[in-house]
Amino acid sequence: MRSNAEGSPQTKYCHTSVLPRETIDGLGLAEGGICCDGTLGGGGHAALICEKIGGSGTLIGIDRDGEAIAAARKRLEQYPCKKLFSQANFENIRAVLAKARIPAINGAALDLGVSSRQLDEAGRGFSYMNDGPLDMRMDGSAENAGPSAADVINEYDEKELCRIIRDYGEERWAKRIASFIVDERRRGRIESTGELTEIIKRAIPAAARRDGPHPAKRTFQAIRIEVNDELGALERSLGAFIDVLKPGGRLAVITFHSLEDRIVKESFRKREAPCECPKGIPVCVCGKTADARRVTRKPILPTEGEMESNPRARSAKLRILEKL
Repeated sequence: MRSNAEGSPQTKYCHTSVLPRETIDGLGLAEGGICCDGTLGGGGHAALICEKIGGSGTLIGIDRDGEAIAAARKRLEQYPCKKLFSQANFENIRAVLAKARIPAINGAALDLGVSSRQLDEAGRGFSYMNDGPLDMRMDGSAENAGPSAADVINEYDEKELCRIIRDYGEERWAKRIASFIVDERRRGRIESTGELTEIIKRAIPAAARRDGPHPAKRTFQAIRIEVNDELGALERSLGAFIDVLKPGGRLAVITFHSLEDRIVKESFRKREAPCECPKGIPVCVCGKTADARRVTRKPILPTEGEMESNPRARSAKLRILEKL
């Protein structure tokens, strides 16, 4: 989850990026570099990128949220580098670069998940703390709007709801929550975040609600991941980002969920050790050779100080890969 507290250009943004210096230092950018921030948000990481690449560099900022792009554009006005903004899913990096006639880049950063602004804005439907419409779509523009959270909650069958809440939310009470949702929607369509939150609270036994995070946190996370196909987009995009890096270019990815981190870890491992030959064969016959190396064998974690000042950074993990 990106920890950015942001708003539209008409709203005051209070931006707190996760692992900012660790990310920028890990990218190893130089003056004149071309770097992509694939999850632009309010421009926190992008501002640090702009500082590194200087006036002769190029920033490519991608975000699915048009409001985020507008806010970042305003925030980054002070930097002299060339700036290209694209409202798109970062999995479309090849198309974005092709449109800009840029064949390869020196670096890219992905800070996964949903921003604090989206979480805190009731009308976006991400928040279990504020009542609002069950939406959760990161790109809600008419031409790109897909199924909403309300569609998932009201139209998926009980078995599929259970799978999503269990797998994406790592929620131990997934089966009960799915059952309670299906029972409730028989009385009428579930349309608001407040309604869903109350259903989840009823489904989870009182003793289990006394400790730990908010009882609705894991289920809301799971539905958000499903609505935005976050894991699918991540799997599809990692290879594309590595492919468009110049030799020596680096990709830095910040995850906030164990499934995300697993996907990144495995994708990086496969690029570093792509051989598919059976174990025991003395000589590789598949012909696949490494085209990247992991800069970080273990993920970089936030410091105690950062976690104290920014609680949403607690689950963050940063992994970095370099193109050979």
